[in-house]
Amino acid sequence: MSLIAVALALVTTPAAVTLSVRPAHAAGVAAVCSPPLAPGQPAPDEPWPQARYDLAAVHRISQGAGVTVAVLDSGVDPTHPQLAGAVRGGGDPLTGSGDGLEDCVGHGTAVASLIAARPVPGVAFRGIAPQATVLSIRVGDRRATEDGYVGTGDVAALVAGIRAAVAARPRPRVLNLSISTTTDSPALREAIRAALDADIVVVAAVGNLAERGNPTPYPAAYDGVVGVGAIGSTGVRYGPSQVGRYVDLVAPGEHVLAATPLAGHVAVSGTSFAVPFVAGTAALIRARWPDLDRTEVVRRLLATADPPAGGQPSLDYGYGVVNPLRALTEIIPPAAGAGQLPTVDRVLDAAGLAGAPTGGPSRRVLAVAAALLLAAAGVTAVAMVAPAGRRRGWRPGRLDPSPPPPDDGRGLFDQIRSSP
Repeated sequence: MSLIAVALALVTTPAAVTLSVRPAHAAGVAAVCSPPLAPGQPAPDEPWPQARYDLAAVHRISQGAGVTVAVLDSGVDPTHPQLAGAVRGGGDPLTGSGDGLEDCVGHGTAVASLIAARPVPGVAFRGIAPQATVLSIRVGDRRATEDGYVGTGDVAALVAGIRAAVAARPRPRVLNLSISTTTDSPALREAIRAALDADIVVVAAVGNLAERGNPTPYPAAYDGVVGVGAIGSTGVRYGPSQVGRYVDLVAPGEHVLAATPLAGHVAVSGTSFAVPFVAGTAALIRARWPDLDRTEVVRRLLATADPPAGGQPSLDYGYGVVNPLRALTEIIPPAAGAGQLPTVDRVLDAAGLAGAPTGGPSRRVLAVAAALLLAAAGVTAVAMVAPAGRRRGWRPGRLDPSPPPPDDGRGLFDQIRSSP
């Protein structure tokens, strides 16, 4: 079975005040993880993604309360001070035992924190949906190092994790897949179809192999899945972030602050860390409008994104940068009714979602609906945001000077590692 690997992501450790670590948990991690993990250092300054999104304004409208986001990853450490009470275990298909609440890699904890980290005094970092609940399902810890790939993980575990998420009660309303594989597996496609049929918004990373030929990433390339690329603080595409028709949205994913196991924070880069900004925004929408189905949630995500220069969709940026505040406040035309837009479900059905995935024009998530929506009269968002997008420095992507190692065809997470 194809293995799930991990691509490199640059990490720095900003100086800051240290939060306390629970001795009991530290002992548990020491027993489980080899070598034992060390806590990071939290930073008191507001990270650039949180500043960009004006989370104080966003959270006056919605904080994701009552919404569960399934994070299929390397596990999540629930005792980090900002994740206490935010995480519940969903299982460990990788080993067949365990609850998904141990993280020896740090990847899953970082992803979960970007979604649901609770505010704590003296730390400006918080998640995009700080009242959402994370369902942690451990599906792999395989990662790329300078000496090659280490750890374990396979597509079978990922498929089992998706099925576990669909079967969980309460069922998650959003599925965060900060993971990709170059293998198109019928079982994976079927599992994604089951999640979509269960009214779950599925969000996945497009991968970090732009300079390695942009191999088609799954599950991001499947119809119905929101494929997410990464940008930096200037709005420019993160160099390794892949380019293609499977890119539906982009979000902060270069030098973003995230939580580490035990306590503290590190700066991380990669499309893995852009995904939770979109998944968290979906949680905000579902909390505010509980009756919206997944297709309408995705429609709102695409319609309210800050558009890239040059028109939508863009191979680099999709429909643009996800914008939580716009997603929660703007009025968009209804999708149904004579002479109005087709429903999202009809667009998805017309795209042949149940069939084999493609990388061609029909693959785009809600492409027809979103294109019609953004062209419709009365949509003022484009006129309001296009100038802002230009001010943020939209321009063609660049190559990163420190690209990840070549994919071995077995998939990828983004690795967290300390900078020299």
